[in-house]
Amino acid sequence: MEYRECNLNIRYDLPKAVWSRVPLIYEKMTGWIGFGKNGIPYWFSYNKAEKFILASVEPSGLKILANMELNEWTEWKTEFKKIATEVLGFKVGEIENGEVGHEIEWINKTDDRIVSYKNKWWKFF
Repeated sequence: MEYRECNLNIRYDLPKAVWSRVPLIYEKMTGWIGFGKNGIPYWFSYNKAEKFILASVEPSGLKILANMELNEWTEWKTEFKKIATEVLGFKVGEIENGEVGHEIEWINKTDDRIVSYKNKWWKFF
């Protein structure tokens, strides 16, 4: 096992309506065990010497740290991005890998639920 990390474009400054849906993503993921100290979400184990994943909200986005084998990490991370995109209503990915840009790419724009983000009106589900 090795330490892994990624930074997703789920930014701290997104509307509360978006952030209120993030725990739904956590719960759908393989290995979910709950929130640890200081409200940090964990998967697989709270012990960093064992296989674990945790997430942390940083100014650049949602940072995910893990200790696991590469193939399992790649599968888990891919599934997280897929579920997050479905739940949040915008394409979730890693800016550093060119999967997404700095601007949020909303999907399902025909949905009738609307939020304001940085003085722009966006539709999301």
